[in-house]
Amino acid sequence: MSINTETAKVARTAKTSETDTRHGSLRSAGLSLLSFLSPLLLLALWEALSRAGIIDIRLFSAPSLIFKSLVPLLTSGELLLHTLVSVQRIIIGFLIGGGAGVILGLSMGLFPPVRAALEPMVAATFPIPKLAIMPLILLVFGLGETSKVVTIAVGVFYLVLINTMAGVLNIEPIYLDVAKSFGASRRDFYLTVALPGALPMIFAGFKLGMGTALLLIVAAELSAARAGVGYMIWRAYDMFDIERMFVGLLDMSALGYIFSNALDWLERFAIPWKDYK
Repeated sequence: MSINTETAKVARTAKTSETDTRHGSLRSAGLSLLSFLSPLLLLALWEALSRAGIIDIRLFSAPSLIFKSLVPLLTSGELLLHTLVSVQRIIIGFLIGGGAGVILGLSMGLFPPVRAALEPMVAATFPIPKLAIMPLILLVFGLGETSKVVTIAVGVFYLVLINTMAGVLNIEPIYLDVAKSFGASRRDFYLTVALPGALPMIFAGFKLGMGTALLLIVAAELSAARAGVGYMIWRAYDMFDIERMFVGLLDMSALGYIFSNALDWLERFAIPWKDYK
């Protein structure tokens, strides 16, 4: 093969690679634009169907009416107050339930006796709907803040625990054998073998747990709450204030989006070696 032929082949390969890169960038930009426009298109369609009378605005208010209801809630600070109260309850319950789930999940994954002792109880109590145990939580912890935080913590706990244990059990045995051969202490097993190896599954549990926390906060704030987005939604339902109810639902949706992105950012920071394609 001559030098000219080889040079032409290299040039074609470089050109093909450049074309693929350009197509990849255009495709990525197109997907980003689609992600941005799709909610706006949905709102525009909703508004058009409402104005045409196809959608009953007594039950599904038009976006323009919801926006009119949103403005005074924003300017008065009422929506911010309800949001901050709910966020505080969610974060505290999430940290308590998630922290306990990680610690117990690591223990159950690392030590078969602990797993054998606790797994039947976890398997038996996990399927119980968390809303079904709310009366028990209210009886034990009362109607104050503690019962609302505990409700969220219980919902998060099981999902993080099960995912963490599965993450530890999926760690290659060679890593555990090497750590044992080098005389790793129990603390080293937790912090340098089990925790890094299970982190992808732990974050999967965190994301599932956050979704559950958002579901439970609405139910938790139904019981004797004086503030919170869930309280605002139920209060609007009682008064048949549909626009205000939709504002609460949209606020909850925005919280879910923010929490999801925050967990994604935290995951990328904590697991830089993971492939995020």
